[in-house]
Amino acid sequence: MFETRVVSELSQKEIRDLLIDLGCDDEGIEIMAPKAEHFIIYAKNLDPRAANITKQEFLSAGGETAVAWKTLDLSIEKSEVLMMGTLAQYERVIKKLRAQPFDLEILAEEIERSVESYKNRIYPSDGGCEIMGILNVTPDSFFDGGRYERTEKAVERALQMEKNGADIIDIGGESTRPGSERVSIEKELERVIPVIEDLAPRIDIPLSIDTHKPEVAEEAVKAGADMINDVFGLRTEGMAKKVADLGVPVVIMHMQGRPKNMQENPSYRDVITDISTFFLQRIKEAKDAGIEDNNIIIDPGIGFGKRLEHNLEILKRLNEFTSFGYPVLLGASRKSFLGEILGKRADERLFGSLAVAASAVEKGASYLRVHDVKETRDVIKTVEAIRG
Repeated sequence: MFETRVVSELSQKEIRDLLIDLGCDDEGIEIMAPKAEHFIIYAKNLDPRAANITKQEFLSAGGETAVAWKTLDLSIEKSEVLMMGTLAQYERVIKKLRAQPFDLEILAEEIERSVESYKNRIYPSDGGCEIMGILNVTPDSFFDGGRYERTEKAVERALQMEKNGADIIDIGGESTRPGSERVSIEKELERVIPVIEDLAPRIDIPLSIDTHKPEVAEEAVKAGADMINDVFGLRTEGMAKKVADLGVPVVIMHMQGRPKNMQENPSYRDVITDISTFFLQRIKEAKDAGIEDNNIIIDPGIGFGKRLEHNLEILKRLNEFTSFGYPVLLGASRKSFLGEILGKRADERLFGSLAVAASAVEKGASYLRVHDVKETRDVIKTVEAIRG
């Protein structure tokens, strides 16, 4: 009797190991391995002539490309393209596109970057996915508001998270929960600077400042913070230039609207495409301001101007964001979408949060921003052991 099974989601190493087990010779492995890894890539804003050439090149390489009907007769100004092929087919097409007009040389570079970034997920260290422990020194954050307003309590909490396995501590002095009001620069500084100054000499892991204000970012870094987590995605005037001058890593997060109104009526044409467009714009502006490539981290912003269905789509397709070539941070810990799924309060959402963490690690997240460090550390270790 025959025995068959589906083999999918294998890395190039796993494919090559399987071919070795089959008894293939070295030359055969080099030929066959790239044919077994399949990618689907979406591109937009192509000249329709470029889209038609791309379609022809993929078909000639044995792949597939979908374009709109109006692309064929050049009756639209810009075209979207969905490319489908094996790694080997992409390699052949990339070579052909480099010799074609209509900016197809640029498209070839983008395709190559996307494939390489997706294959080689970017981790901050050899230890794999890192944990960013949440430390809110605010009276009104949705889960831990009011618990760590006193400096000594905040420092004690941070040191405990370090002991439990945190790789970074993220300190925030302004709540960004849905409906929250903004606080002044002076109030935010009053909350975070004493904590950073007290904590910096006593802790062995980096400190992050959770702020969108350039004035707070500057004072926090002077006090000992090592990176910036900006929920406004560098959209506050002067923030991108300030981050560039400070020379520290920055998390660029997507948010639709502002915390006060972001959950009133969030809507997207396509949530993944819209967030991707946002990242392309913000990354370009960040680099134009002088922020170095290796200092950029992206965060799709779970719960920030998203309905339940948007959050779930982001989690399902999180690996698509790895194709930008930057580390991906995910912050979903105990958020309200889990309450919608589970019908539970924030203090009862631990297991839902851990389920999201496991999925995010599997899909290539580089950082997880969490309240429950010790439990999340166990999840990461287990998932990464399974992945090898």
